[in-house]
Amino acid sequence: MAAILAMFLTFLLTGFFFLTTVTSAVILQYFEGKPQITVFFRDKATKEDATSLTSTLQATGKTASVRYVTKEEALVTYRTLFQSDPLLLEMVTSDILPASLEVSATGPEYLDDLAQTIATYDEKSDIIEEVVYQKDVVDALISWSNAIKIVGGVLAGLLAVDALLIVMTVIGMKIALRRDEIEILKLVGASSWYIRLPFLWEGALYGIWGATSAWVVLMGLIVWFRPVLLSFLEAIPVFVIVLSNPTSTTFLAAGAGLFGILVITGFLLGIIGSAVSVGRYLKF
Repeated sequence: MAAILAMFLTFLLTGFFFLTTVTSAVILQYFEGKPQITVFFRDKATKEDATSLTSTLQATGKTASVRYVTKEEALVTYRTLFQSDPLLLEMVTSDILPASLEVSATGPEYLDDLAQTIATYDEKSDIIEEVVYQKDVVDALISWSNAIKIVGGVLAGLLAVDALLIVMTVIGMKIALRRDEIEILKLVGASSWYIRLPFLWEGALYGIWGATSAWVVLMGLIVWFRPVLLSFLEAIPVFVIVLSNPTSTTFLAAGAGLFGILVITGFLLGIIGSAVSVGRYLKF
């Protein structure tokens, strides 16, 4: 029970941080795919000016996409955002909305360079009204993601070592308690693997039981908190697809993937712990 409980706690925490890391990575990827720099043009700017700036940015090789948004397209977006407020819709026309350029970088590390390129271009042309720069949001997401990976990795590693030590201790105690039986088996000609294999399988079963128990708890928590998760992550399509229906093929496939990862890791962890103990106490 001590070995199984140690494995359970190890994989419960590991599974939690694994899911959190995957979630943060998907959120980061989603925001990285969105325009991180939006350039709003003055009314005097023409489409040729926007095309020239687009070419300048693409020439850097650091842009994932550059999209020109006309005044009419900006009005459509505005109407979509404020469709529940007719008064605001009546007061706004396409003439008072600026055309813009939505820029996405190939990586967050290039945002500063692209912003500097835009500023340099504006010094020569004076066609830019405002630049909305979302680097702080992306940097914050990267920091959180890295912190989760580091903290989760350290805690999971410490618990894994603890689980290994407990498995080694339990298997070592069982070998000591069965010393007479092992001597008899050796005398009647049993091979070393015939004697060692049950102890190895026992350690593997500790890992499998602990991982399975942790998976059941994790999946139960996900289903239980599914409405909260959906309300928090509803803007990201992949989470809506996975969490919208707990009986869907996508949700079941994700659960099966998590189960496979935990069980295989638990099997290996249990085998390693018991193998070290067997190698230490059964020297033949």
